[in-house]
Amino acid sequence: MVSVDTLEDNTKFSQMHEADYPILSDVSKAVATSYGVVGPAGVARRWTFYIDPDGKILHIEKTVSPSTAGPDMVKKLGELNIAKR
Repeated sequence: MVSVDTLEDNTKFSQMHEADYPILSDVSKAVATSYGVVGPAGVARRWTFYIDPDGKILHIEKTVSPSTAGPDMVKKLGELNIAKR
């Protein structure tokens, strides 16, 4: 996951939600800008990129709902035939 929030904010988020995945703090917005997710107001959009092991973007989900993101990702990974690890 990439967030334009500070390391401190992302650490709090991670601890609060017991996240078992890494979060990159992109406060300079360099990564967000390179992926085209920074909107006109300078705020990062909440998009999900499905990237294969070779770095190829398989799908971009631009309508992400925080309340269903987990199950939505599992469904999309199945549709993309991405094996569970």
